[in-house]
Amino acid sequence: MELEQQKRYRAWAEIDLSALEQNVRAVQKILPEQTQYMAVVKANAYGHGDEAVCKKLWELGVRWFAVSNLEEALAVRQYCPYGEIFILGYTPPEFAPELSRNNIIQGVLSLDYANQLQHFAHQPVRCHIKLDTGMGRIGFRSASPEACAEELLPLFSLDRLSVEGIYTHFAVADSLEQADVAYTQGQEEFIIAVYDQLAAKGHKLKHLHFMNSAASVMRPNPRATLARVGIIMYGLEPNYPVHVPMELHPVMSLRSVVSHVKTVDAGACISYGRTYTADCPRTIATVTIGYADGYARLLSGMASALVHGRACPIVGRVCMDQLMLDVTDVPDEVKPGDVVTMFGRDGNMTITADELAAMYGTIGYEIVCGISKRVPRDVVGG
Repeated sequence: MELEQQKRYRAWAEIDLSALEQNVRAVQKILPEQTQYMAVVKANAYGHGDEAVCKKLWELGVRWFAVSNLEEALAVRQYCPYGEIFILGYTPPEFAPELSRNNIIQGVLSLDYANQLQHFAHQPVRCHIKLDTGMGRIGFRSASPEACAEELLPLFSLDRLSVEGIYTHFAVADSLEQADVAYTQGQEEFIIAVYDQLAAKGHKLKHLHFMNSAASVMRPNPRATLARVGIIMYGLEPNYPVHVPMELHPVMSLRSVVSHVKTVDAGACISYGRTYTADCPRTIATVTIGYADGYARLLSGMASALVHGRACPIVGRVCMDQLMLDVTDVPDEVKPGDVVTMFGRDGNMTITADELAAMYGTIGYEIVCGISKRVPRDVVGG
């Protein structure tokens, strides 16, 4: 980042597109030859910025993109005019004409929903059918593959729906527990059986997909025509601290700056609630980032940040726009304007979003998705 621009920012997320490329290439090497890479770029590319991420992915040869809703799909269409864009979740059926007009593929969740799309559509809407094979969230749910295939047959008589595939979502593919592995195997076998049943009934679909990030690298299946790659593309673990069998390169680093440095005496209290009291003279640095930027208040008194390549603990409660670090043990003088790494690398030290998440019982996804819009994304390594 240019120095003048950095001085203007109070906090920023650094987005390393070279790390993104390394992660994409690593997954592509693992996938079966016939399985295409579908990049999951919902939620503003997991908080990383969908424009820069999508344009880089297109440059890398990725042609399939998965999103959560129509608004996200239309944004991706701007960045990738010729890409295949798939909406994983619900779109109000009255927007069926907009789906057709923008060549967007919609997930079909039920027969009732399919009939509503049929009612509102003027031109055929491209669709993939969603099966609930054990996630318990959305989709067709049946007791057996045979019953499921029968339930899906009416969809093929709807002339304004173009059914091109079926898909499901794994619940525990990121777990190595024996029972969870068996559960995932059951989900996989179910949807493949439904696909084969439909083919036997004269409806051989173009696409079959079920692999998420964890399954794409831990149990790649050549029957899948698409692999929906999400969190590992951004360099985080699907189920920290269980490690996937590839080297991950975090794409996002979160940085801020020191605004004020002071020495406090023993007995001095720091921040709201007087949760921290100095037990001896300490050097305290105030940093211009807080929970309104997406840095969780739950990390108060638990996490550290990096200053001059040294881990410095947060003292007192994280405020809306600021927090305080104990920089007493940093060998070099800490001054206003010094860069602080909330997660990412500084020198030989690294803090990951996964590590921060584990401190207060959440997941790395929530950390990166939660970085607020007021934090600029600074794209590097493109």
